[in-house]
Amino acid sequence: MKVTKQNTYRKKPAQRALGLDELVMLLKEEKIRETVEHFRERLQRAYPNKSYAYTRKLPQILFAGTFRCGEMKEYNGWVLLEINHLSGKDEASVLRKKVAGYPQTLFAMVGSSGRSVKFVVPYTRPDGSLPRLHSEAELFHAHAYRHALKTYEPRLSYPIELKHPVLEQCCRLSYDPEVYYNPEALVIHLEQPSEMPAESLYQEKFEKRMPAQHLVKSYYDHHRYLSVQYELALGQAIEKYGDLDENFDFKPVLVCLGQLCFGAGIGEEECVKWTLLYFGNIIPEVEIRETIGHTYLKENGFGNQVLCKPEQLQALKTEEFMNRRYDFRFNTMAGGTEYRERNSFCFDYRPMTERVMNSIALNAQKEGLQLWDRDVRRYVNSDRIPDYAPIEDYLARLPEWDGKDRIRPLAARISCNNLRWEQLFYTWFLSMVAHWQGRDRQHGNSVSPLLVGEQGCGKSTFCFNLLPPQLNKYYTDSIDFSRKRDAELYLTRFGLINIDEFDQVTSKHQGFLKHLLQKPVVNLRKPYASQVEAIRRYASFIATSNHTDLLSDPSGSRRFICIEVKGIIDNTQPIAHEQLYSQAIAALNKGERYWFTHEEELVQMQENEEFQQRPLCEDLFYRFYRPAENREEGVKMSAGEIYLSVQEKSRQKLPGGQISHFGRFLKKSGLTSYNTNRGRLYLVVERQI
Repeated sequence: MKVTKQNTYRKKPAQRALGLDELVMLLKEEKIRETVEHFRERLQRAYPNKSYAYTRKLPQILFAGTFRCGEMKEYNGWVLLEINHLSGKDEASVLRKKVAGYPQTLFAMVGSSGRSVKFVVPYTRPDGSLPRLHSEAELFHAHAYRHALKTYEPRLSYPIELKHPVLEQCCRLSYDPEVYYNPEALVIHLEQPSEMPAESLYQEKFEKRMPAQHLVKSYYDHHRYLSVQYELALGQAIEKYGDLDENFDFKPVLVCLGQLCFGAGIGEEECVKWTLLYFGNIIPEVEIRETIGHTYLKENGFGNQVLCKPEQLQALKTEEFMNRRYDFRFNTMAGGTEYRERNSFCFDYRPMTERVMNSIALNAQKEGLQLWDRDVRRYVNSDRIPDYAPIEDYLARLPEWDGKDRIRPLAARISCNNLRWEQLFYTWFLSMVAHWQGRDRQHGNSVSPLLVGEQGCGKSTFCFNLLPPQLNKYYTDSIDFSRKRDAELYLTRFGLINIDEFDQVTSKHQGFLKHLLQKPVVNLRKPYASQVEAIRRYASFIATSNHTDLLSDPSGSRRFICIEVKGIIDNTQPIAHEQLYSQAIAALNKGERYWFTHEEELVQMQENEEFQQRPLCEDLFYRFYRPAENREEGVKMSAGEIYLSVQEKSRQKLPGGQISHFGRFLKKSGLTSYNTNRGRLYLVVERQI
């Protein structure tokens, strides 16, 4: 069994398989010690929850198996667990020793920060086998992770960091000369599950030994709280003693400020330091220190006074409760707030509903916080909630492109007679990604591939697989063009829209479809709003059909790349989505063209002629008439006259609304025409039948 070591600071991430004994030796090397100790020194001076470039210099270890080029080659059944936010290396060493005391522990080490412990628990099926398929391994690993967490967390009395149980879960390489490794560890048996475990609000009831005074984040939050209390105290002192000027006596202000800060629990040195920032240029430091110092000596009851007004205190308590219990984000594509509960198995965000807001209010009231559903609604619909753009977020987290072409080979999975298909798909794919990134706000991605083939050849599956699993919810194959407002809203809600069964789009909706394809911005009024907003478009289009005669508007055929599918599309091979989209971004950054030239559109219109849907009146025209070969033969007739004559000769009732379309057809057909006082006349010859 092996793990994977990968370097992420290089342009092309390198992955290498390591045996666990090799990893143990690596953790004890002197070269690693120098790197990790330098990393720990810099980490002590860093702000919490902020990413830094130097953190990427430490290699990552993927314990679930061996990976190559981002794809899993072998699964080993090892589950990685983490306990973070410890006070330091001493506590981490004690905890590692405690973890190593259990016979199921395969591996344990102190983390790269020096304030965490990483350990591994092995799992197999009852017969000793392991999943080989990627899908089976994902299911098995998710259940094994949950079982390991429930097994170890109550025993250790430490909170294990909840991570999304994916196969790619990893941790940074560390230095630990006392690393624990037991190749004879007891393997836990687990039946092969058939589905992912349901998300739940599971929380073990035990005493979590996590001293808050040692947490950098807790210290940072406490410091910010005291800073707010000081500002409130200063405001009250100034309000009590009037406006300040150069001739004003500052002594009462300093005394009142010291009394309020003492009562609020602000340390004397903090009070002096912040007061110097405001008055240090007009009051000597010694006077400030002595006045505040004597005030602190005289006062009693440190920290027993609340400076906030009831409304301020309620707002602070609400924000603390929300940040402690929940994670929120405003999905700019879905147009609503999403949430997930912290310290639970709810890894995926869910939409906010009335039921959820009522539950949040009840949970707050159980903690003694007078929070009602209207307060929750006000909070989740405020700027306290950060924006989240799912597609941009996915593209921003992609790794560097490894240089291998993946877009054209993906198109090559569709067998067709069009030799230009792979390059056409490549340009369309670049255009889709470019518009996702907002590189062109003046145009929409107005060209769409149209896959034509027999039922069951895999057209819809191919379209669905174009988006990565993380973005599957932003794909749809059901759009109703008769409901124009909803159809326009789809442009902002989805990243890829598949017009399934394209031949079912009626001719009266063809004009609206052309409008949607080229629309760069959606202007609409949201429900209960009074203003019309310009909302960014994300959607690109792709289409499928089982019939070849599907284009009814010749002038709009340039907007489609019609491809007749030959055989079955290869949808069995996995798609390396990260590298697929990384290639597109790399090409766009180099300035590659992502739009079609006028010449390419003309060629595509010629190739789309075999997919044109010819109306009955056009077929009847060629049956009863032909173009005149010279000006001496034939008769001059208007479009209406020809139309009525064709109707009479065929003895079929033709719709009157198609006369204008019939006139455009005659003009495009290259017939000899004359402009007269009767209008445009065409020179045609009647066939003898």
